Amino acid sequence: MTEWADTGFTQGEVRRWRRARFAPGQAAAWRAAGVSVPADARLWSTAAATPHTVITWQRAGMTPQDAVRWHELGVAPHDAARRHLGGERPHRIPWPARLLVPEPTAAAPEIAHTLRSLLRAGVPADVARAYADAGWDADEAGEWARRRVDQGDARVFRALGFTAAEAARTGLPAVAVLATWWGSVPLEEVAAWCAAGLTPQEAGRQRAAGVTVEQAGVLRALSAFGEEG
Repeated sequence: MTEWADTGFTQGEVRRWRRARFAPGQAAAWRAAGVSVPADARLWSTAAATPHTVITWQRAGMTPQDAVRWHELGVAPHDAARRHLGGERPHRIPWPARLLVPEPTAAAPEIAHTLRSLLRAGVPADVARAYADAGWDADEAGEWARRRVDQGDARVFRALGFTAAEAARTGLPAVAVLATWWGSVPLEEVAAWCAAGLTPQEAGRQRAAGVTVEQAGVLRALSAFGEEG
């Protein structure tokens, strides 16, 4: 157990990784690559992936099971990623069809960092890849990606002043929220009134009656406090 002392794993995690026959350094490397489940690391290894190369599959939104099936077909990692991104699932297709999907480019270091950080946080590969490829910083993307908010919607919601939790609670795409609130209150006030739990019509009436956006902000804070409690 002393070999695992500096890896940062809990005792339960150590038992699981040891049971899967991973050495401390191997387990730490897989975790750093965004693979936190020993069984998944074993599947990635079966597909000939390593902690340093697994990002090729991860960027394509592939699961370890997908990678194993592509490997069993004898398809090279980049070819498998290209075909998977093109919508194909593991089965053989004529060669000309494979040429229609472009070769993926190598991930820049910052993209790889964001992708791996989100994967370690439990974000699904397809969601993590969308945020990473769109240039999001890992810290900025965290809450939005964990709540499965589309990264394009997240940019709009954030510009309007919504938090990730408030945006997810609307249950709507950003453009639908904008359309619903258009003309009811100024755009810069939409987040406060919406988060306070008012409909656009109610917010418009409150505003006309002299209720300020600052007062709506108090309701917003109380609503957030109630959720945390």
